[in-house]
Amino acid sequence: MVIDWKGVMPAVTTKFTKEDTLDLKMFGININAQLKAGVHGIILGGTLGEASTLSNDEKRILVRTTVDIVKNKVPVIINIAEQTTKGAVEAAKKAKEDGASGLMILPPMRYNAGDRETVVYFKEIAKSTDLPIMIYNNPVDYKIEVSLDMFEELLALDNIQAVKESTRDISNVTRIKNRFGDRLKIMSGVDTLALESLLMGADGWVAGLVDAFPKETVAIYELQKAGRIKEAIAIYRWFLPLLELDINSKLVQNIKLAEVATGIGTEHVRPPRLPLVGNERKKVLEIIENGLRTRPQLPEYKNIELID
Repeated sequence: MVIDWKGVMPAVTTKFTKEDTLDLKMFGININAQLKAGVHGIILGGTLGEASTLSNDEKRILVRTTVDIVKNKVPVIINIAEQTTKGAVEAAKKAKEDGASGLMILPPMRYNAGDRETVVYFKEIAKSTDLPIMIYNNPVDYKIEVSLDMFEELLALDNIQAVKESTRDISNVTRIKNRFGDRLKIMSGVDTLALESLLMGADGWVAGLVDAFPKETVAIYELQKAGRIKEAIAIYRWFLPLLELDINSKLVQNIKLAEVATGIGTEHVRPPRLPLVGNERKKVLEIIENGLRTRPQLPEYKNIELID
């Protein structure tokens, strides 16, 4: 599948049972809710997917299950976050075998690679596969920044096509556009900066709170794309307290609580993560409950025409 890097692509959570096994039934309920809302792709095995706790077999099950559910309606993208180049190349191979449409790739894990090492790492993975690739650029959390000069080298490979832009610097969207035009597609990777990034030229949004609120997330994207900016801003302003749950070390627990509130998830996380308790839990629930209480009525956002 050719990936058109645009629109809303949920970084989905991984659903677990009380017994700490994959909950594929609830996982399917959530994926179908995303598809019904009109998302443009599904991303598996990211931070929200608790990737660091998943076995290789579990990742493969998630890819195969998702491919079976979406039935080519949207691309299925699996995150690669490995410690070795060899491990990353093997993960890319398995992703292709399991039917994934593309890859989202982080720099090497644990080792603080230099610029040259990071570029070579990405290139070796890209050369090993024909799957389209989005580079995940998140120096805040992962301590390695992929600079524009590094992207210039990486774009020599045809299947490196997009960036998940998570530098937290809105002006970086303009820098990328000025340097590369449409050669490098931009997917905003920070929920609380998403609409701002889209208005500055980002092509899409790799979203987190979409896991609990798929319709509202897609509505914001479609409305701004159609030029109905005031309507998009109104929904975004309502959404912001919820979106801020994503910019937190407990983002997985926060978003899973929101999924429970909207009926498309469970609270089960995989240790060492634990469900929220005490005042921390109370504060998150207050934000979620207030969001539900004031939830806006959405306009018809699918297939809307552009404003001239």
